[in-house]
Amino acid sequence: MAKTIKKNRIDKWLWAVRIYKTRTLAGDMCKASKVKINGKAVKASSEVKENDEIHLRKNSIERIYRVKGIIQKRVSATLAKEYVEELTTEEELNKLLVKRAESAFYVNKSYTGKGRPTKKERRNIDKWFEEE
Repeated sequence: MAKTIKKNRIDKWLWAVRIYKTRTLAGDMCKASKVKINGKAVKASSEVKENDEIHLRKNSIERIYRVKGIIQKRVSATLAKEYVEELTTEEELNKLLVKRAESAFYVNKSYTGKGRPTKKERRNIDKWFEEE
């Protein structure tokens, strides 16, 4: 188990619990005011504490997380679940599933769903998710 501490930077915590793939991406989302702690837009250097509620916009839906613990180092996905609790409503998660199904069909009609998408198909899928 990773060492537990009392506070950490929001960008580092988002990266450590695997909400964002890179710390830079987490910082960029904070800079773009897409990350809020307890309803207030924050900078990447803002501190996150236990029981804080994190609201962020990811894949065109509003995701809500509760901080169960603070860590500094990135951990495996199974360990990360111990530090974060997802509070996102079922309605929002269903919107994500619908969006994914639509993207597979509309973005590239030639894509059959067999195997991994090509680099071009992946970019088109990502572009589809970023639209709102």
